[in-house]
Amino acid sequence: MNKVKLTAVNYLNTKPFIYGLIQSGMEKELEMYKDIPAVCADKLINDEVDMALIPVAALANLPQHFIVSDYCIGCDGEVKTVCLYSNNPIEDINRIYLDVHSRTSAALTKILMKEYWKKSVEYSPIYEIENMLVDDDSAILAIGDKTIGMESKYRYTYDLGVAWKDMTGLPFVFAAWVANKKMEPEFLKRFNAALAHGLAHIPELLFILPETNLSFDLKKYFEENISYDLNDKKKEALRLFMSKLDHSTSSEDVLQPVFA
Repeated sequence: MNKVKLTAVNYLNTKPFIYGLIQSGMEKELEMYKDIPAVCADKLINDEVDMALIPVAALANLPQHFIVSDYCIGCDGEVKTVCLYSNNPIEDINRIYLDVHSRTSAALTKILMKEYWKKSVEYSPIYEIENMLVDDDSAILAIGDKTIGMESKYRYTYDLGVAWKDMTGLPFVFAAWVANKKMEPEFLKRFNAALAHGLAHIPELLFILPETNLSFDLKKYFEENISYDLNDKKKEALRLFMSKLDHSTSSEDVLQPVFA
């Protein structure tokens, strides 16, 4: 049997998914890889894998794509691990250093700066966030596990999930399970059931995961900060986000095959 090639990030927010795939036995049908979000997207775009959990901003770079799961990495308000950090308030910020690991979070930052905070700033990529010191007029976008404890190092923390919800009234989708080809319906049924299994067994997952940070409530993070259902409101939010990206393709063209 040819295994389906799949890649996903190895962040805390994906642990319920990976746990479900392993505990359900679904991993026997998969050739699984772990990558940073941007690499997940590149592997799917370059046809190196069949499916991936990718930042949704990368959807427009796929010739064809299919969202293959009822689940995603999203939020409905505070997300906790996608934030801007600075030592001065946002109105005094003139440069933002962008974590290169996620295109979606970088794009969301630019949208929010323009439409929510209504401020023009310069942007610079950053590859190593740990131990970085930002200037008084700068902020840093950080995502994923590296954000744990960062709020104690900076005077100001701006949660992008909160800002998006305040601006639009909608939840947000950071990453979705996407295939670059049509997958067998029975396979997708088993795949979705495995993801659901992981989400239903978060208490067991919490028991085996190592301690992260005493100030970080992992149970709250899984059950309240990360919102995993790809429901109608999140699809609406995804369409709105895609329409705001600087692509020559319209949002309707970009999303036409997505929910097929």
